[in-house]
Amino acid sequence: MNVEVERNEKSTKPISLCQLARHDFHEELSTPVDWQSFYRLEESFLKDLEQLNKQGAQEKVQRLLEFVEVQEGETFCVKNYLILLSGMVTRRLARERLSSSKAFSFNVICDSIVETKLTEGNTERIADELIEFYMYALREKEPVQLQHDTVNEVIEYIDDSLLSFLSVEGIAERFNVSTSHLSRIFREHTGVTLVEYINIRKVEEAQYYLRFSTKKISEISDDFHFCNQSYFTRIFKKYTGETPRKFRNSLERNFFEYELTPKQA
Repeated sequence: MNVEVERNEKSTKPISLCQLARHDFHEELSTPVDWQSFYRLEESFLKDLEQLNKQGAQEKVQRLLEFVEVQEGETFCVKNYLILLSGMVTRRLARERLSSSKAFSFNVICDSIVETKLTEGNTERIADELIEFYMYALREKEPVQLQHDTVNEVIEYIDDSLLSFLSVEGIAERFNVSTSHLSRIFREHTGVTLVEYINIRKVEEAQYYLRFSTKKISEISDDFHFCNQSYFTRIFKKYTGETPRKFRNSLERNFFEYELTPKQA
């Protein structure tokens, strides 16, 4: 269902968003646009995102883009709207889920996807890619509450520091415990070693850099502080079954996700 645009005797064409932005529509201003329906559709789209209703979000964003799309040669109008939409999603994330710095990084990546990948004819694919990225951010893992406070705090620290250099020694020092004690209690309560968990979480996050950013694989490896690209490739394939390059080039949208299962001490 498209958003309705009313017409009058003076004009048989709807006002486009590009015309509104350029202020070159002259007497077409007398053509009213049903903005309320448009804004309601946007709000419904955002609710579908928050509920992780991918199909609903895809259907609504296509209806929004149908409204925005205008005659050939004005693809930039769709681009501007997708950037605007990403900004709306970012503000919701910043208000409810992400820190200001993470929200800013999220918005930069969204803008980069639109700026570098959008061409005439691939609007639907890019919109779907953005929805996938939105949902990745909205699907921030709920903290697992284990039976050991220090382990819970370590997990939270790791999850917030994936782009930092992480080591067992550094984490043990931060939490004022010995490396042997930390390693023992972590494995007892999670079922995996501390090093394994760090690598698992880095691979999970690296998938989205591979899929959505234009960074080189070597740069992504460096961002996550793997000792070299070969080690990054080996660890990535261990958990996903694919090399980073194959994953980036794949048309499949399957992401490796690890569920931490609490263990009885």
